[in-house]
Amino acid sequence: MREVAVIGTGMNKWGELWEKSLRDIFVEAALKAIDNSGIDKIDSMYVGCMTSGLFVGQEHLASLLSDYLGYGPIPTCRVESACASGGLAIRQGIIDVASGVSDIVLVGGIEKMNDVDGGGATDALATASDQEWEAFNGITFPGIYALMARAHMEKYGTTRDQLSHVSVKNHNNGLLNPNAQFKLKATLESVKNAVMVATPLTLMDCSPVTDGAAAVVLCSLDTAKKMGKTPLVVLKGMGHATNSIALHTRKDLTTIESTTMAAQQAYKMAGVGPKDINFAEVHDCFTIAEIMATESLGFFERGEGGKAAESGITALGGKMPINTSGGLKSKGHPVGATGVAQVCEVVSQLKGCAGDRQLKNPRRGLTHNMGGSGGSSLVHIWEVL
Repeated sequence: MREVAVIGTGMNKWGELWEKSLRDIFVEAALKAIDNSGIDKIDSMYVGCMTSGLFVGQEHLASLLSDYLGYGPIPTCRVESACASGGLAIRQGIIDVASGVSDIVLVGGIEKMNDVDGGGATDALATASDQEWEAFNGITFPGIYALMARAHMEKYGTTRDQLSHVSVKNHNNGLLNPNAQFKLKATLESVKNAVMVATPLTLMDCSPVTDGAAAVVLCSLDTAKKMGKTPLVVLKGMGHATNSIALHTRKDLTTIESTTMAAQQAYKMAGVGPKDINFAEVHDCFTIAEIMATESLGFFERGEGGKAAESGITALGGKMPINTSGGLKSKGHPVGATGVAQVCEVVSQLKGCAGDRQLKNPRRGLTHNMGGSGGSSLVHIWEVL
């Protein structure tokens, strides 16, 4: 298989984009990625989107978006894996290039979530849970992750303050990201004293409802070299795994098994281990999700993720920075776009162009995108040449 490089990235300012349609938001990010790459053709396109039908009443995105972008009739595929739709679109684009079927592939992610009211957004997102055993009985994702948080607290002694440290850290990082939805300085007190959503999770433990898009351009490493691209960010390893959608059929509520399995695949393919990763963008849809993800990825031992956040290990200046972009918590979470935006952040960091949040000479970064409460997980490892 051919090695795959990222030669262009693009995303727009995320938030409540009332004046823009889904197609406008997507095209804006896609054109930025195309312009950033310097290419004038695309062989194929993949679009990550969870549930545009429920949010804006529009399906058949493959045809719509390739046409509106002006690149029809290229082959285009819409990809769905709940909140991991963007990460799965990245995987499919990589496979397309690596197989030799396409030389240059655009991968985009999109979600416009604010065109429905809060109840409509909750119902749309609930389709990522088990409809018969979870959604039908009234539990929403804050409730699902609250159960996971309580289990983690009981088993490992994870504290309310440790959850708050994740939120504070990610909001601090988001202040340095011009595309982030929230420019909000958080404190331990403001997180803990925010409106309670599902004990022990407050509003400040939860990612927001977001409109936004992100895009990357992938090509073979040989093609990128011929184009004179430097520095080059290349894929070194990837993994994809699924698990039970419903919590009640899992062996352990305090770990994300699909993430562990996907990470093991990615580490094996890359020939590295968790200690060889310099930083990571992980799926922090809730503060407990970041803590559990960092443990499931092998960065910290089970039960140590909260302590790592509390001690500053995961901060920008820490030993293992997590979510330098601000994460889903501050940057925002337009569910179909999140996995693609994670790649945009990692590429920016590896190329040394992340601005005020730039890390010191990182060589290898990891992206982790998760569907639902861990029913699916995508892990990609990226390295700068």
